[in-house]
Amino acid sequence: MDSSPKAPSLIPGGFAVDDRGQVSFVNGFAFNAVQRFYLVENFSTQVVRAFHGHLQEEKFVLVVAGSAIVAAVPIDDPIRPNRQIKPDRFVLSARQPQILHVPAGYANGFRPLEPGTKILFFSTATLEQAKSDDFRFPHDYWGPSVWEVEPR
Repeated sequence: MDSSPKAPSLIPGGFAVDDRGQVSFVNGFAFNAVQRFYLVENFSTQVVRAFHGHLQEEKFVLVVAGSAIVAAVPIDDPIRPNRQIKPDRFVLSARQPQILHVPAGYANGFRPLEPGTKILFFSTATLEQAKSDDFRFPHDYWGPSVWEVEPR
């Protein structure tokens, strides 16, 4: 049996617009395992909040305003993870509703790309459970390029 963690995945959403206004949604997301949620907004687009990992807890990430780079990387060792593993990068935007599922066994973080970005995190652990399953690493542990905007 493979004990490696599942990979991060996106749950797509969409918009419905009519003469009354607009509704954004991610109908493929179920709250079955969610224990809590929190909303994060940085004061600056230069502030990176990363990396925060869990071996048991899963996260679901939804950008409700603005846009952000969100990264997730598997934790092969919770004390000294392999620096050679390349984090998965996702650009999430309120203009394209979708939820990023960060499975257990991953560290994650984000950098807002525009002022006023707000990110809603849903967690499968209570705050008490999360405290004993909490591993933190510097934002540049896997290199500073994780947070750079790629020229195109």
